[in-house]
Amino acid sequence: MKPFVKRQKNDAADAEAIVIAARQPEMRFVEPRTEAQQARGVLFRARQRLVHQRTELVNALRAVLYEFGLVVPQGIAHIRHIETMLDEAVLPEAVKQECLDLLRQISEQSVRIDVRTKKIRMLAQESENTCRLQSMPGVGPLTALAIEAFAPDLQSFRRGRDFAAWLGLVPRQFSSGGKERLGKISKAGQADIRRLLIMGAMTQVNWASRKAPAPGSWLARMLARKPRMLVAIALANRMARAIWAMATKQEDYRDPALSLAA
Repeated sequence: MKPFVKRQKNDAADAEAIVIAARQPEMRFVEPRTEAQQARGVLFRARQRLVHQRTELVNALRAVLYEFGLVVPQGIAHIRHIETMLDEAVLPEAVKQECLDLLRQISEQSVRIDVRTKKIRMLAQESENTCRLQSMPGVGPLTALAIEAFAPDLQSFRRGRDFAAWLGLVPRQFSSGGKERLGKISKAGQADIRRLLIMGAMTQVNWASRKAPAPGSWLARMLARKPRMLVAIALANRMARAIWAMATKQEDYRDPALSLAA
């Protein structure tokens, strides 16, 4: 509405600008989320907050051990070996007790995270739409629930490209004077869905790097000439467009390779 404010800023000028902006034919409006979507969003954010808190505790524990020459690799899986390390290492008693207290806090956070994860999986099985989305490789309960909770009605997008652009999975344009300049992805729109789609795409890319994909497939051609991270971004874009098609056409995922073979 700011471009429609004429001169001074006051309530009357703001109200007039709102009316003018709302009457523009190309204006896009955001639909309010339902209470069910808000509840799913709260659960998703709660799990995300607990994961961040656990990561903070793990980093604090690794920092304390590092000061005494004990190096622990990154990753929650390596926490299991720290108790054995504490029993064998010669540390001041105060430091050892502090490390054990951090381990207890990490264990408590892991239990809370597991509870939220089970609830998310149960909710993802209740909806027909989320079950349909999980038929796509790289889309799990977290991604399906995030799409249901944070994305608007996919019918409001004219095509899948618009949904991918809303997620920020398209190049940012710096075009001028008839010359097209494309940069990195715009990162506009909903960050959680974009992050989960990229993680799911990266999982497929890593799997394809270990086990060669079908010869002549899109993924095989891209991996042969592009970096893996760029391929993951491009694959996430394709996944977003496929999700739009699945939701609007009410169809399960169909493997493109199998469709071409048929």
